[in-house]
Amino acid sequence: MLNLKQRLAALQLLKQYMLGDDEEWTTVQRTASLQNAWFTPEFITTAIQNICNNLLDEEKLSEWVALYKVPHENKTAINIGITMAGNVPLVGFHDFLCVFAAGHKQTIKLSAKDNILLKHLTDKLVQFESNAKETIEYREILKGCDAYIATGSNNSARYFEYYFKKYPHIIRRNRTSVAIITGSETNKDLERLSDDVYMYFGLGCRNVTQIFVPGNYDFTLLLDVFKKYDRLIENHKYKHNYDYNLAMHIINQKFYMTNGSVILSENASAFSPISQLHYRFYNNKDEIYQSLNPEEIQCIAGTEKIPFGTTQQPGLTDYADGIDTMRFLSDIAIN
Repeated sequence: MLNLKQRLAALQLLKQYMLGDDEEWTTVQRTASLQNAWFTPEFITTAIQNICNNLLDEEKLSEWVALYKVPHENKTAINIGITMAGNVPLVGFHDFLCVFAAGHKQTIKLSAKDNILLKHLTDKLVQFESNAKETIEYREILKGCDAYIATGSNNSARYFEYYFKKYPHIIRRNRTSVAIITGSETNKDLERLSDDVYMYFGLGCRNVTQIFVPGNYDFTLLLDVFKKYDRLIENHKYKHNYDYNLAMHIINQKFYMTNGSVILSENASAFSPISQLHYRFYNNKDEIYQSLNPEEIQCIAGTEKIPFGTTQQPGLTDYADGIDTMRFLSDIAIN
């Protein structure tokens, strides 16, 4: 088994590769984009840069493993089964990273929507550090693992709960993110918010799908600034969703606003369809927090903790569903 120093060194080699322009890596990214129309070259590049800057930074990694007192050698390593999502390019990388950094083995079931990028990267990791081969395995069906991490919809979560109930597990469900607007935002603030809304076509749990605005808020500036992402309507899958949702508003004679690439609709639900952004009016911020279901919300943008434009730039300790994956892995090792 690799010791901690070797694992961290291998990750730095992987980071260099990810940021490079190796022809093989370029081809893999192109193949992933052709396989899944939601994975545009632009968004694949964004995902790679965010991972390298926020998850694979050498200093941040060292501080992170020190926080959990990860031992130099994990003498209680077990096999963690991971069922990964596929809504965003490399969305499962953080789970892979946690298990690898903690010194456990992992058996991964990839989503059919994202089954190229991570597999290639772990193959490269093995090339850089051959001893890593015994710690990473891919399977179509997960069986015989000691613990499980599974990410999916609310429906699949019920299946995971039943299937993995006898084992230590983390089961993740549907989540989304919201934003609070005060009305004093600058063009730059709203431009950053547009990143939170449009990035990855709004498919991630960290994407803002609902905004809270003060009464009598003027949406004109927001709609104008959001034209930064007009190009998304050129994606046939996104345009299909936009056209369908627009037609439903027209047929049902429901009030809406649009700039040609997103539909704004007043709706109490934090979850909105692709190409649609829900909004709600508020009088004071207390009523916003009281109205939200904490089991559904991943991020609240427009706060000191999560400024506009940062929801899709999670750090090492920004765990999905607020469940500390590294603490989970550390507790298993201790037990």
